[in-house]
Amino acid sequence: MSAQIHPILLCGGSGTRLWPLSRKSYPKQFAKLMGDESLFQASARRLSGEGFAAPVVLTGDPFRFIVTEQLAQIEMGPSGILIEPEGRNTAPAILAAALWLAAQKGDDALMLVAPSDHVIPDAEAFRATVAAAAPRAKAGDLVTFGITPDRPETGYGYLELAAGADATAAEPQSLARFVEKPDAERAAEMLAAGNFLWNAGIFLFTAGTILAAYRAHAADLVEAVSAAVEGAGTDLGFTRLAPEAWAGAKDISIDYAIMEKADNLAVMPYAAGWSDLGGWDAVWMESAKDEAGNACSAQATAIDCQGTLLRSETDGQQVVGIGLEDMMVVAMSDAVLVAPKAEAQRVKEAVSALKAKGASQAVQLPRDYRPWGWYESLVIGGRFQVKRIVVTPGASLSLQSHHHRSEHWIVVEGTAKVTVDETVKLVTENQSVYIPLGAVHRMENPGKVPMVLIEVQTGSYLGEDDIVRYEDIYARN
Repeated sequence: MSAQIHPILLCGGSGTRLWPLSRKSYPKQFAKLMGDESLFQASARRLSGEGFAAPVVLTGDPFRFIVTEQLAQIEMGPSGILIEPEGRNTAPAILAAALWLAAQKGDDALMLVAPSDHVIPDAEAFRATVAAAAPRAKAGDLVTFGITPDRPETGYGYLELAAGADATAAEPQSLARFVEKPDAERAAEMLAAGNFLWNAGIFLFTAGTILAAYRAHAADLVEAVSAAVEGAGTDLGFTRLAPEAWAGAKDISIDYAIMEKADNLAVMPYAAGWSDLGGWDAVWMESAKDEAGNACSAQATAIDCQGTLLRSETDGQQVVGIGLEDMMVVAMSDAVLVAPKAEAQRVKEAVSALKAKGASQAVQLPRDYRPWGWYESLVIGGRFQVKRIVVTPGASLSLQSHHHRSEHWIVVEGTAKVTVDETVKLVTENQSVYIPLGAVHRMENPGKVPMVLIEVQTGSYLGEDDIVRYEDIYARN
């Protein structure tokens, strides 16, 4: 039995409505959208401290090392990281977490399920609200958290309170039903009625309670996900759910699979501020603004603008808006978004349009994050490419070779330990080394500070799939 609350952080999704900053290769939860920490880091920190166990994180394979690195940056460690072979929506993910947690801590373990990309400014108030909801969860209810609405929002689902329930109460209330995202007229009616809350997608229950609900309402999911958990493998501390069994799990949200069918529901009202940052209009609302209502990043300037969001996400790139009203402008080195704030929910259409054109900007950031650090392409020509590569202290690239390219490495910060066939040597700042085509090579950072080098590739083919790996400390295939 566990007396602590176990945070379950859902860390998948692509966040297409926050393109171009959020992309499939590095979705919004890992970005620093609202301050010096990523949304994922802020979520993990918010659900920590007295009464909270270390978090369980559910994520995809490409993000597993980003999760561990970002937790390490805030001096936190997970109690478990479950790797989903593919995204199957929230119902299978939460079920997998419940099965895993029950096996570790027992059916009485309290689970607080939360997305990792929400903004909740008052962490202390939220933790107090969770504590107030805990007795109902321990008693066998499925507790969902409802946000006090302050506008007729059409981008959220709603929760209708049961007759006699109090939307301002400091304890869980009876819930009548879940309501789909409304149109503007219906949203205004629900706001005026006063007995509706926004559905935050945050839940509190014991592992045993939610497992019983799955067995009653989604038995087909239990079979598939149980097989995926039982067949899971481990490597480097990660728990990899069995792919074949996982593929048999239905792609469905927990709202549809469980919450709309269960009769042991309660809702915990929360009024101290929340946003799911579901679009750039939401980012504007949550950002600090000048007297004209403009929200500008450090490298953005508004001249005679009103109600506008101006953001530059690239060092050394200035964005200037002149005479703009209710616009959003987000600039990166490889893509720029310009649209009225009223069209914020259509940004995902841009991603679809770019995918149809075959543009890499649809899914790939200019900076490519790897377990050992990151790289970005500075110049690309017909038969050459120039990259900046940053390797974190103690990290190592795989032992590898290439069929179609040779490389020059020039260290500009730190020290690299370089292997080229049988030769191993240290390369320091302003020194270089040549990697002939076909040579077996590796780069490591043996130092205490990040190592930065410039890589010049030349050859007939420069794609990232021209890599033959012989050894890899990160167990990449």
